[in-house]
Formats: sequence, structure tokens, C-alpha cells
Amino acid sequence: MSKTKVRPDFVIIAVVFLLVVTGLVFIYSASCYSAQKDFGNPYYFVTKQFAGAIVGGVAMVGCAFLPTQKLQKFAIPIYVFSLVLLALVFVPGIGIENYGAKRWIGSGGFSIQPSEIAKFAFVLASSAYIAKKPQKMTTFGGMLVVVLLGVVVCVLIILEPNMSITMCVALVMFAMLFVGGVKIKHLAVCLLPLVIAVPLLILAEPYRLARLGAYLDPWASPKGEGYQLIQSFYALGSGGWFGVGLFNSRQKFDFLPFAESDFIFAVIGEEIGFVGCVFVLLLFVVLVWRGIKIAKNANSRFECCLSAGICSVIAIQTLLNVCVVTGTIPPTGLPLPFVSSGGSSLVVFMASAGVLLGVDKNTKKHQKTVCAIL
Repeated sequence: MSKTKVRPDFVIIAVVFLLVVTGLVFIYSASCYSAQKDFGNPYYFVTKQFAGAIVGGVAMVGCAFLPTQKLQKFAIPIYVFSLVLLALVFVPGIGIENYGAKRWIGSGGFSIQPSEIAKFAFVLASSAYIAKKPQKMTTFGGMLVVVLLGVVVCVLIILEPNMSITMCVALVMFAMLFVGGVKIKHLAVCLLPLVIAVPLLILAEPYRLARLGAYLDPWASPKGEGYQLIQSFYALGSGGWFGVGLFNSRQKFDFLPFAESDFIFAVIGEEIGFVGCVFVLLLFVVLVWRGIKIAKNANSRFECCLSAGICSVIAIQTLLNVCVVTGTIPPTGLPLPFVSSGGSSLVVFMASAGVLLGVDKNTKKHQKTVCAIL
């Protein structure tokens, strides 16, 4: 029998590498002024991101070699662990409050954002359930198990409060239901409560209503809720086709809030223009396309659902971030995967890319083994 050694998907590796490097370059550019002003170190944010990239690289390699059978076996414990982490943000002394929200846990200079882990833990748990009981996904009652898994995560995240990640998880939940083979009429029934919940959640918090108003007419409050979106427009508009040049952003000089994180795409547009933005988005398209291809060729239903779920998280979060920066949807805080400043997000997304590599390796190994036997 011939050896079953397989080559990894170098396209995914290259795309992830390019996205991470792009993030490091633009995090430095977007934050060097504010980091020097606030921390006395222009490399403050990029150094933290580089550390996250190192940890993320190790996680990516580790997940690439992690047997998917073990992931399936420990799917529910990992999901429960993610819920515990989400609950810990509300514990005094453990949860960290920032800008009026409790979204982090940690102490000293170390912190993690549990919602970043919970997104993928939900995908893992729902994939395991769909794979174990595929026939139940065609029934309304069986489908509700996946809905329940998603709703529990959404409730804990919205209590932080964090509506952006909540919406992301909700959309990923519908993607998982679709991948699982749910009937369209059942999917429509589940969509109705979401359509009702969104306006209610907006009305429940005054700041969300203010953000909606800023989205509809940001120039009505140019120094208030509309300020950030207007500054994003200035950045994207001044970038034109080819940008003002790398490291030459003007909006990063304390004009654009969260330039290194949620609104880093605006700085990318300002410095390397529309052409540069298209290139970055094409990297995401290639990554999602390769992931869907891996899902399509997967050996098992679990691997198929898991790969498709990972792709849905990447695609949905990227789309939401770009839509916010361009004013297509109301402003909300959501990082651009692999690019925005944030160690938790970077490590988890790189680990998820490693899972895709692992599924691909397992598929190729199985195909080589079958060919050798034949």
C-alpha cells in the first residue's frame, strides 16, 4: 500500500498569511499615532497583534493535525465551556467592562473575548448534532435543537450587551439550519421571531436607536452618533481608486474612532484605495470558496457541516464589518476577521482555518487510501 502523505491546502495557508500580514501593517498605520499618545509606544497595538498571530499560528497548526473525530466527541463539552466563559463576563473581578459593555474576561494585561470562542463553539455543537441525527433536521422539533443552541449563545451575548456579535451568531444559526437540510417553510417560521426581535432590541436601548438615526442621517449629528460614520466616509472618499499612500492616512490622527479595530477597513480604503479594498475582499472570497470546496468534498456529514459553518462565520462577519464601514447598515462594533486588532479574534479565526486544513487533509488522505486499495 502506498503512503498516504498529503499536501496541505497552500491556498488557504497563503490567504490567511496575507490577511494576517495586512492586518499587522494597517494596525500599525492606524494606531501608531494614538498608541504613542495614549501609551507612549507607537507599536503598542501591533505588538499585541503580532503576539496573537504567533499564538494563532500555533493554534492553526495544532487544529490542522487534530483528528476531527475528537472535535466531534468533545463538541458539547466545548460548547458548554464557551457558555461558562460567556457567563464569567458578568462576575465581578473576572469580567472586564469597557465602553459600558462587559465583553471580556481576564486580569492584568491579559484578556479574552468569550463571544469570539462561542461563535465557533456553536458551529461545532450544531455540526455534531446534525451529523448524529440528520433525519431529525427535516422535522420542526428536531430543528429546534440547533435553534436552542444558538439562542442560548445569543441571549448571553446580547446581555453584555453586544448586538453585533448577537446578529452574527443568529445569521450563522440560519446558515447551519440551511446546511443541515431544514425545510424552507420551517426556516421561514424561525426567521419571523428574528425579524420581530431586531426592532425590539433597537428600541430597548437608547444608544441603539441613536445609532439607527445616525445611519439614516449621520450629518444630523456630525459631532455625536453620526461622527464615526462621517469620518469613515471621509477616509473611504479621500482614498479614491488607489489611495493616498501606505501609512499616509489622515483619519488615523484621532479623527476616526477605533481605526485599528472595527473601522480598519476605512483606513485600508484611505491608504490603498478602492483597488486595495477589492484585493482584500478577494482574499476573503478565495478563503470562503476554498472552505466551501472542502465542505463539499468532506468524508463525513460532521466535517461537511463544520467546514460550512466556519465559512459562514468568516463570510457573515466580513460582510457585516464592510457594510458598517461603508454605511450600508447601522453602525455596530464588529472586527474584520484576521485583520482587525484583537488577539482573541485573531487566534480563534486562525484556529478555525486550521480546522479547515484538517478536514481537507483527512479528505485527501481518505481518497489516497481508497486509490491505493483499488
